[in-house]
Amino acid sequence: MSELPEIIPLDAIRAAREHIADSVVRSPLIKLPRLESSDHLTARPPEVWLKLETLQPVGSFKLRGARNAIAGLSREELSAGVYTASAGNMALGLAWCAKALGIPFTAVVPDHAPAAKLSKLEQLGARLVKVPYETWWRIIREHHYDGVAGRFIHPVADVAVMAGNGTIGIEILEELPEADTVLVPFGGGGLSCGIASALAGMESAARVIGCEVETAIPLSAAFAAGAPEPVQRTPSFVDGIGGAGVLPEMWPLIQRLLQGVAVVSLEETRAAIRTLVDQVHVVAEGAGAVPVAAAMSGRVIGRVVVCVVSGGNIDSAVVAKILAEA
Repeated sequence: MSELPEIIPLDAIRAAREHIADSVVRSPLIKLPRLESSDHLTARPPEVWLKLETLQPVGSFKLRGARNAIAGLSREELSAGVYTASAGNMALGLAWCAKALGIPFTAVVPDHAPAAKLSKLEQLGARLVKVPYETWWRIIREHHYDGVAGRFIHPVADVAVMAGNGTIGIEILEELPEADTVLVPFGGGGLSCGIASALAGMESAARVIGCEVETAIPLSAAFAAGAPEPVQRTPSFVDGIGGAGVLPEMWPLIQRLLQGVAVVSLEETRAAIRTLVDQVHVVAEGAGAVPVAAAMSGRVIGRVVVCVVSGGNIDSAVVAKILAEA
């Protein structure tokens, strides 16, 4: 495991933009209509913008980092294939790239991974290895799994992956330079630190806030303790975020680049999913809706707020149940 830099260099993020251009769409940045009936809104509510990574070919931002990581490997390095440990979206990104290149790909997934993501992985030709969550988390921490051949690509703590993720930050500033707050779902920090590195490199004063759901709050615990702390997690429909703790190798980057954390409830997340469907006709998975829930809560200070809607891979039955609860 190599030591991570103090910040992901802007040159690396700009290079990633070129590397991924053949695979990744420039996702739209659209304004969320103001909800005049919301009790928490003041006379001058913030502008809330949505960066819709749901519209990537695999339904998630993870394609950006996956494609850039693949681009940095030689054909010889790729010959034995690649693998990752992922609850779904990073695996989908790598599976998409592997299929295009004709190389083997294996996804080591936790036994609670959602059916919608597993079905898509199988359609892309991925080999699936299901393991207990504790084993899966150990792979994340150790960057290795003895049961699979090929090159391991870490879903979070990888410079190439974070550089690919950082291209979102460049796109946000190009379209909305007045943005002062960017809300990002926090899984392991690869997305938020990539975006924050891009903003810092482009000398933006915008704050990047990591967003969590109440069922697992590793970032909140780490900020409170001043160091990574193990946390208890409760599985829920918000499956793409909420690990058992902040990875130690990511903590220096997180401390340097993130300006805070926002925690929302499961009910606030459900309400955000309904708002996205009703107001902008977008289906988001739980993790993707968490930043929108944070913006709608009124607990985040900002005048021009961007919510990174990170993905839309959610089981249709879960969406139907959430919409029916309205």
